[in-house]
Amino acid sequence: MKSTQLSEQQFLREKILDFLRKNPNNLFKMKELARRMSIADEREYRAFQKLLGELEKQKLIQRVKGKHYQHLTQQSGKYVGIFSMKSGYGVVRVEDESIGEIIIPQKFCSTALDGDTVKVALFAEKKHHRALEQHEGEVIAITLRTQEEIVGRFERSGNFFFVVPDDKKKCGRDIYIPKSATNKAKIGDKVITIIERWENRNLNPEGRVMEVLGYSGEVRAEMLSVIREYKLPQQFPEIVTAEAKTISTVIATEEIKKRLDLREKIIVTIDPEDAKDFDDAVSLEILASGNYELGVHIADVSHFVTEGSALDTEALKRGTSVYLADMVVPMLPENISNNICSLKPLEDRLTYSILMEISPRGVVKNYAIKKSVIHSKRRFTYEEVQTIIETKHGDFAEEILLMHKLSSVLLKKRLREGSIDFDSSEAKFKFDAEGKPTEIIKKVRLESHRLVEDFMLLANQIAAKHIVSQKNEAEQQKKRPYVYRIHDTPNPEKIQELANFVKQFGFSFSAKDVSSRAIQKLMADVRGSEVENVINEVAIRAMAKAVYSPENIGHFGLGFKYYTHFTSPIRRYPDLIVHRMLLEYEHGMSLERRNFYSERLPFITKQSSDRERVAMEAERESVKVMQVEYMKRHLGDEFHGVISGVTNFGLFVKINELLTEGMIRMRDLDDDYYIFDEKNYAIVGQRNRKRYRLGDSVTVRVMRVDSIERRIDFAIAESFVKRKK
Repeated sequence: MKSTQLSEQQFLREKILDFLRKNPNNLFKMKELARRMSIADEREYRAFQKLLGELEKQKLIQRVKGKHYQHLTQQSGKYVGIFSMKSGYGVVRVEDESIGEIIIPQKFCSTALDGDTVKVALFAEKKHHRALEQHEGEVIAITLRTQEEIVGRFERSGNFFFVVPDDKKKCGRDIYIPKSATNKAKIGDKVITIIERWENRNLNPEGRVMEVLGYSGEVRAEMLSVIREYKLPQQFPEIVTAEAKTISTVIATEEIKKRLDLREKIIVTIDPEDAKDFDDAVSLEILASGNYELGVHIADVSHFVTEGSALDTEALKRGTSVYLADMVVPMLPENISNNICSLKPLEDRLTYSILMEISPRGVVKNYAIKKSVIHSKRRFTYEEVQTIIETKHGDFAEEILLMHKLSSVLLKKRLREGSIDFDSSEAKFKFDAEGKPTEIIKKVRLESHRLVEDFMLLANQIAAKHIVSQKNEAEQQKKRPYVYRIHDTPNPEKIQELANFVKQFGFSFSAKDVSSRAIQKLMADVRGSEVENVINEVAIRAMAKAVYSPENIGHFGLGFKYYTHFTSPIRRYPDLIVHRMLLEYEHGMSLERRNFYSERLPFITKQSSDRERVAMEAERESVKVMQVEYMKRHLGDEFHGVISGVTNFGLFVKINELLTEGMIRMRDLDDDYYIFDEKNYAIVGQRNRKRYRLGDSVTVRVMRVDSIERRIDFAIAESFVKRKK
């Protein structure tokens, strides 16, 4: 419970600072500030009052003219920001946009920990030196020590105890634990600790064990450590749960009368077999003109989760649902996500629909965005729809085959216009009664998946275009605040690295004047090859990260000028905001509300992007835990793989069928002394001239599995190595 309160406090703290930073020249009374920030809950207001006092003491805000607050202007050359630890150095993000990030060399980090609020002094720039791309400085004070939980392994050396952190970036030092603060932890336990004192960088920090998760290396303890390491909430606050329970499952007749009634239409959902919530549904029919009418119907979460409510505040904090390997951490309580807002078959449900008239060539001729009510006729799985596509038989086969025909047209049109179709694979697990993985299944991307994807992409595109196209003459010079999903052009250096990488596999790709069409051609060239997964991953890493933003720059990867997220408000907060804003614009958004959104959207989009990144990292780490646990059962077994990386300390090998990567360490290649040939992505035996190159197919034996380090070591199982073509 303590960690939940701390995360709420940190969230509210950032909310206050962000608002005041956006209004640097304005003064606000406490109650006015609370109103402008939509703080209505009494519990949150008390925390808000306390935080104002703390922020004033930390000299991050100032009180003037008695009871008015404003952001405190930075001192010359000194800045306050949040410290984060990278590999070998620190970074402090400050609020002055002309400075942005300040790099802190390791020896100048003082005793700062990941998440601390610190004061930084900039280093003087060298005389006659051109403007630095990155500012450097040193930490001169810790203004607020984080209460960051650190996950690690409890150990003992002689007469003292210590915790070895899992994430060396958060804390690169072992944490000394006094005997009185061990909380009955046993040697080898996975524990949660917090640092209570660290005053001298030459000494180790001192902390306290707060909780024991289990024995290090056991799958349950490792999964719990992922949840805690990424600060994923394990339960909803009581006020949120209570609010969710008050929402009626009965749809009022008066509400239905206000909406477009689509209950007689053939509308279906298509989802994974194990899906618990169904937030999108589709319909398709042929109009008298010969055009299609495609309907994308999305759960109307905004009708139930209202602005400023406890549900809304919690949803913004979480930002997104997190899909771990063996569980889901939802954005909204189950009563909403799996019941009231889930588009269950043969039940009336409130939706927000985009109805599109589309020509046989895939051109959108007209559309309407309407609040609606639907009655889904069937819940399909992707596999069921795929069977209908292949056999031409099954429930609603006529409608499904028509959908497949249209989706094929839309896909071809999208690819022609430069959209990149990354076909990256995902791992799915089957578990035994103890929650241990018994099978790794490589998810296959079916035509039914593409069908739903292309309908959702089109709906998202229209939801973004709509805001621009609906401007009247009086609004042409005014900016309409909105949430966009943007994707910047890739960094030229990373594209050059991608070009060099794929060349080793025999594929041609020019890094000059790169376009989404050029990358799409590369993806088409590698499709079906043994190295498809490896190249897809490298290509994705070469791309800029897609984020949410109030400023539209288009979406490079999709080749769209306008794009947003409209189709998943159950699991993504930006979609919920988009629904609200679309309705407000439909009824005429007031100037006051426009100003409200202009002030709030930078914070909302940053929070949503940050939470999305955390979710992706946690999901990836949870998959790694399960892959390592699975391979523990296969010590000594042999698998076929592809050399996916070459370094001076060994070879990375990817087992494509299991989507699992391990390493052949140089020390385990005992038949010769190998030299690293960096230029040719290879290692070469000094005596026998045996060569292992990037892209070679190899047979490997599982040699070692380390659950604590989440590491798999392979050994070459046979001398035969199949060369890439």
